[in-house]
Parts: sequence; structure tokens; C-alpha cells
Amino acid sequence: MHIPDGIIPLWQSAVYWAVALVNIGIFFYIFSKKPGKEKRIAGTGLFAAAAAVASSISVPSPFGVPVHFFLIPLAAIILGPLTAVMVAVLCLLVQFFMLGMGGITSMGANILTMGIGLGIGTYGVYRVLSELDRGLAVFSATFLGIMIATAFHIMILLAAGVAGPEMLMSTLIPFYIFVGVVEGAASMFIFSFLERMKPELIAMEKV
Repeated sequence: MHIPDGIIPLWQSAVYWAVALVNIGIFFYIFSKKPGKEKRIAGTGLFAAAAAVASSISVPSPFGVPVHFFLIPLAAIILGPLTAVMVAVLCLLVQFFMLGMGGITSMGANILTMGIGLGIGTYGVYRVLSELDRGLAVFSATFLGIMIATAFHIMILLAAGVAGPEMLMSTLIPFYIFVGVVEGAASMFIFSFLERMKPELIAMEKV
């Protein structure tokens, strides 16, 4: 979902940057009011590093295009939606400056898809389903969060005039359905492991 520089018109990039900065500002405001800042900083850094690695590794897929996983949905479920946005921001910065992935003008759009859409979308679904079955909630939230981020990604590319809706939907949706299923299963396994080994991490207040 990394959109490089030069794809999105600059005025649209400015709008996406504004939305991203508002979310970052809200996070820091809420973060400043909460206790246990050290744990949250450590958790955010850990997930950002893991997400940067996970989304940089190419895994073969049936579509002939390598799959890159996110880990941002898991960050949303464990740490909270706004913290997941910060995980995405840090991940995107590391990937741009160290790996040349994404871009600076397009970073607001990438934060909108991989942070706001993916993180907040995942957490919203998880909150609704977690009272029924936590394992199913983790899988469903991860899968639907990736679908929400894919919808954001398609809308951004449509607004930029990159391609028509039929081409974008026929290529991106099947691919990210596959990614969502695989990452949903992986997130469910990791969450179950952490629930047994680090229950205090799962019990952290979500921000």
C-alpha cells in the first residue's frame, strides 16, 4: 500500500497530510494525559520496528506479486487505535529513509491508509466483536481492517486519477483479501501467545 511520490497531486497530498497531523496531534494530547508513558513508548517502538520489518519482507503469493504484511492491526488491538497510527507513522518513516519505500509528499496518504484506516478500522471491529469471542474478534478485525485500508487506498488512487475503478478493484481487492486472511490467522496466533505469556500487555489501556 506504499504510494510513492509523484502519484498524488500536491493539493491532495496536503489534505491527507492535514488529516494525518490532526490524528497525530490527538494522540500526543491523549498520551500526555495518561499514566504509564514508558510502557506505551516501549510498546509503540517495538511494534513500529516489527511492522517495518514485516512490511519490508516479500512473501510469495498465488497472485505472482509478493505479499507484505502489516502488524499494524495487531498494534491497534493491543495498544489502541491512535497508538497504531503512531506505529504506522514510525514504520513509514523508517521505510522511507532506510529502504526508499513510499515518499514524503505521499506520506500523509500512506498514514491515512496504513495508520488511520487500518488502525482505527481494526480497533472498531475488535471492540464490537471482542465480547463474543476474542480469537474470532482478532481474526475478523484484522481482516476487515485490511479491507477498510484497501478501500481507502482505492479511493485515494481514484481521486488522483491513477486508474479506473474496475482495474483497481479487480487487482487490489482479491490480493488484499488473501493478505487479510493470512495476516488475520497470524494475528490470532500471536495474540493468543501474548495472552498466555504477557497478559499485562493485553490488559494495557488502549489509546
